[in-house]
Parts: sequence; C-alpha cells; structure tokens
Amino acid sequence: MIEIKGDIWSFWQSRQWVAITTNGIVKKDGTAVMGKGIALQAAQRFPDLPKQLALKIKSMGNCVFIFPEYRVATFPTKTDWKNNSDLLLIGDSCRQLRQLLFIHSIEKIFLPRPGCENGGLLWKDVKPVLESILIEDRFVVVEYVANVERKC
Repeated sequence: MIEIKGDIWSFWQSRQWVAITTNGIVKKDGTAVMGKGIALQAAQRFPDLPKQLALKIKSMGNCVFIFPEYRVATFPTKTDWKNNSDLLLIGDSCRQLRQLLFIHSIEKIFLPRPGCENGGLLWKDVKPVLESILIEDRFVVVEYVANVERKC
C-alpha cells in the first residue's frame, strides 16, 4: 500500500481506477444512499451509479462491486449511512477489493482513507487494517488535499 496526498479524481481523469466508500442502504426510490463525501461526488459524476449499486446491494448484499464502465469500485465501510464506519467491515472490504482486482486484472486503484471522513474513524486506527491486507503497491490511499501535484 502506498500513501499519497492529492485529489483522488485527478487520478481517475488520468484513466486510473478509483474506490468509493459506501454503505448498504437502498432508498424507497430504488437508489443507493450516496449523500456525502466521495460517494456523493461519484453519484454526481455518474448519475446511473446509485441505481446500479442499489440493484447489486439488493441481490448480493453490502459488498465490494466493480463498475468497469466508470472505472469505479465500491468499498463498504458502513452498514447504515447513519452509523460510524466499522473496522471489521473495512477489513472485509479490503479482502474483497484485493480479490476483485486480481480477478479483473486491475493494475492499480486509488482509494480515500476509508471511514475517516464521514465515517467517524481515525486514520491511526484504520491504517493498520489496510496495511495488513492491501500489501501490494497497487493500492494507493489518497489523503485529500486540493491542488497537490501527483506523485504516482
């Protein structure tokens, strides 16, 4: 795992894959809750994503999903958007993401510090979970800082 600072969407614009943190709630209108942070940003960029994610959540549960048409993977950190993120779920999501990258031959993926913004967790508690599972340099954790030059 590599850690850098920057704007995660700048890597996406350079044709890289991005993971977005999510939860497992589907609204009455049949869309996934994507109301804050990077999930909201993704929903704004890809208007069909909340509906597509909701269909997957309904059929398979709150899991990591790959959306090749967007170069996006979901990364559940919460069961319900109202709750804080869960370190056990983050660990499960790391294992699933790692497996799916190999299955789909994805060379590199950029992800935010999962659970650390709207999730209420501290990076010092989350980092060891990620480091123990995302051991390859293909996983790049991006600490958001606007207007920082890329180093990857």
